[in-house]
Amino acid sequence: MKLYADTTARRTRQLLSDVLALAWVAAWLWVGRQVHDTILQLRAPADSLTSAGDSVHGALTGAGDQAGRLPVVGDDLETWLDRAAGSGTTLRNAGAEMAATVENVANWLGVLTALFPILTVGGLWLWVRVRFVRRATTAQRFIDSADDLDLFALRALANQPMTALARITPDPAGAWRRRDPEAIRALAVLELRDQGLRPPPGH
Repeated sequence: MKLYADTTARRTRQLLSDVLALAWVAAWLWVGRQVHDTILQLRAPADSLTSAGDSVHGALTGAGDQAGRLPVVGDDLETWLDRAAGSGTTLRNAGAEMAATVENVANWLGVLTALFPILTVGGLWLWVRVRFVRRATTAQRFIDSADDLDLFALRALANQPMTALARITPDPAGAWRRRDPEAIRALAVLELRDQGLRPPPGH
């Protein structure tokens, strides 16, 4: 598998694009984390509500236990205080639900904030890199196994601009049909360079 071009300029651009893509992903992961942490700070009121509910429940339950020891009215007072302690439980549950909601919102917004930019740029980068790897790997197999560069010369006739072909020879198609070795090599090198490849030694 050929990951990078043979030509220096294109290989440098590919390496730079890889570094920039990684930096882009890292930057947006950091932004997503900051969004998550900022929203998560809204849990403070919910945590305070939960703590207050625990305190109310604990205080009234303790008071009920103490009241139960009083003669005559102790049992009734304990029952009333135990019921009142239920308000502390309700308060605590409300705080816990609010905290869970804030945490879910923080998680989702953090993920979505990072995900869309990463997928947009990362998807384009991945498409370009995979396209190059597939084409370069296939081309490399041909130039490693073929005895000549006719195939790439023919591809140059089909793919390269007319001005580039004319700089090689006034009649590139005729030179290819005549199997002119110098013209064929020049045409093949033109196509290979466009793919980021060089002909192997001896060609």
